[in-house]
Amino acid sequence: MQAGEDTLENLVFETVVEIKNTDGLHMRPAMQFVDIANQFDSDITVSNNETNVDGKSIMEMSMLAATCGTKLRIKAVGPDAQEAIHALQELVEQKHFDEPTP
Repeated sequence: MQAGEDTLENLVFETVVEIKNTDGLHMRPAMQFVDIANQFDSDITVSNNETNVDGKSIMEMSMLAATCGTKLRIKAVGPDAQEAIHALQELVEQKHFDEPTP
């Protein structure tokens, strides 16, 4: 393995997003998040400052119980980490899971 490849595999990007849709991170938006997260090779974790979960697991994402206004830290580690963060941030903060905001 070349050094450049090893470096790419260890890219780390993270961001903090705020849940702005009225009903929060219930099952449908959580599934949207998981579907997008699973499109990437990077490992994705999500934290609400109390719980860290696998962003690719619907069962774990549902444990966050994130209501409107909750801030979540999304961290991606891997070769496509930056792309994963951008896609997930867009889903949460710009598309609002295609749901109404207050």
